Amino acid sequence: MRTVALRFFAIGIGLALLTSAYSRLHTAAVMTESAKTFLASLTPEQRAQATFAMQDDERFDWHFIPKPRKGLPLRDMTPTQKQLAHALLAAGLSQRGYIKATTIMSLDDILRVMENGKGPRRDPEGYFFTIFGEPSETGTWGYRVEGHHISQNFTVSNGKVQDAPSFFGSNPAEVLDGPRKGLRVLAREDDLGRELIQSLTPEQKKVAVVTQKVPDDILTEASRKAALKGQPSGLEASKLNAHQHELLQNLLDEYVNNVPDQIAEMRAQQIKKAGSNLYFAWAGGEKYRDPHYYRIQTSAFLIEFDDTQDNANHIHSVWRDFDNDFGLDLLKEHYQTSHR
Repeated sequence: MRTVALRFFAIGIGLALLTSAYSRLHTAAVMTESAKTFLASLTPEQRAQATFAMQDDERFDWHFIPKPRKGLPLRDMTPTQKQLAHALLAAGLSQRGYIKATTIMSLDDILRVMENGKGPRRDPEGYFFTIFGEPSETGTWGYRVEGHHISQNFTVSNGKVQDAPSFFGSNPAEVLDGPRKGLRVLAREDDLGRELIQSLTPEQKKVAVVTQKVPDDILTEASRKAALKGQPSGLEASKLNAHQHELLQNLLDEYVNNVPDQIAEMRAQQIKKAGSNLYFAWAGGEKYRDPHYYRIQTSAFLIEFDDTQDNANHIHSVWRDFDNDFGLDLLKEHYQTSHR
């Protein structure tokens, strides 16, 4: 009986180790297979449009506004190619993140009706897929999925994955009319930030609220290098009580859990390493639909959120990595190891 129990225990340990190894490699493997399958479905002309060298400067030319882009848009794909493109997008996001992304895409249909054809072209298939380098689980390559209010930038190097800059936006932030009335794609990013600022004491708010005047946009905009001048401002995490710490962690988790487990664990480790050297800053009002902005900043990463445009019904949110945007630290590590 004991022998049987030990055998099952050994099997359990073996499965745990296999699962752990699979988990470490899973994201890179899924991304690579998805990219190869997508590329194989393209015509030579489409492939030429969708691919660039890994060293091409195009990789850093990211944005989240409606504008002409390079890459292959969904609207120029066959139904099968669109499915494979969505599989590639899903490979870089968690289920939660993928739902946000596809719902954001669908908002362009609502904007088209709201604007009655005025302004920029609104197109729920105006999202561009671009692959940099040759997809390989152990090689170095990347891809980007980008369009209005979405910019997800992925880098794979030797089985490691980085997703930054990682941008989600929503216009409208809340659908006010029509059959989808009440829809709020980024509700938790908004509500959890507001819950945290409202939990602070008057003395804490004197430090956390850096200005009543809200910025027009996230301060880093679509910069290639994420940087804010000077030292982090706002309220340091060490000044929060236990309940406020929990609220801050809930907010951080919302950003962490937009991505697959492997990338989410990297983000979680950055948060853990920061410890109390993490700052929460707020600008604007605290009531729902008041124009407002917040950021969470450490020495390693930056989260920015604003809801200031269109009568505070237009959200921008982003996760930036100060050293590893576009996988620059991963690439540095790769070149130091491979070309020593």
